[in-house]
Amino acid sequence: MSTQDIANDLVALCKAGKFGEVGEKYWADDVLSVEAMPGDMAQIRGKEAARGKGEWWADAHEIHSSEVEGPYVNGDQFVVRFKMDLTQTASGERIKMDEVGLYTVKNGKIAEERFFYGE
Repeated sequence: MSTQDIANDLVALCKAGKFGEVGEKYWADDVLSVEAMPGDMAQIRGKEAARGKGEWWADAHEIHSSEVEGPYVNGDQFVVRFKMDLTQTASGERIKMDEVGLYTVKNGKIAEERFFYGE
């Protein structure tokens, strides 16, 4: 699959609310996932660790609505914008999240994902 094909399918899965399926389908075994935050989840490596981060995120948030924009492809990379209205389950705080994911594809798999947050 081309980077464009992977990007298009990733966006389609996310628009359908199938966020967890994206990683299972496209992460490389040694994927690097980088968040723009401090702490244990700031930088993780490996499909198993990325899966755990995704499960933690799903358990820690209730998503009320989401919008997915893109993909925007350039060579072996693409970006996707995520806008979500969610509640953090621990605090009960409802927030609007605006985030961009930058994905790098190597050998037909996502080798790296980096997330950037807006205000």
